[in-house]
Amino acid sequence: MKVGVLMGSASDRDKMQPGVDTLEAFGLEADVRILSAHRNPAEVVELVSSARDNGYVAFICGAGMAAHLAGVVAAHTTLPVVGVPLSGGALNGVDALYSTVQMPKGIPVATVAIDGSLNAALLVVEMLAINDPALAGQLDADRRQRAGG
Repeated sequence: MKVGVLMGSASDRDKMQPGVDTLEAFGLEADVRILSAHRNPAEVVELVSSARDNGYVAFICGAGMAAHLAGVVAAHTTLPVVGVPLSGGALNGVDALYSTVQMPKGIPVATVAIDGSLNAALLVVEMLAINDPALAGQLDADRRQRAGG
């Protein structure tokens, strides 16, 4: 199963890497791309509008400041989209949080905490585990390990 992990710029890579590592630890393919809703809008639309046909199951989108990436992705696919507001800029991610969480009715974006790519990946795994008993078992084991037991 392939999950698109998109970020607005290469400088976001360190903040998104925990999510990539988590997806890969669960055996999911993380297709990591640097795509900006503002600098590469046509490329974003091209990727996501055919994503289901190309084997994607969800998208995780990390962006800072105006943070329109997750919303643009959600507007062009019916696959689950999880937005990761990224810190930086004058408001240290609060602007990105508000931008990501305030999607219009009918275009949902699940939103995690600022710089929360690990939780974004776990949320995607939880969604996929609904119909995948093996993945659900891995998720249970991971949860026990994180709890220290």
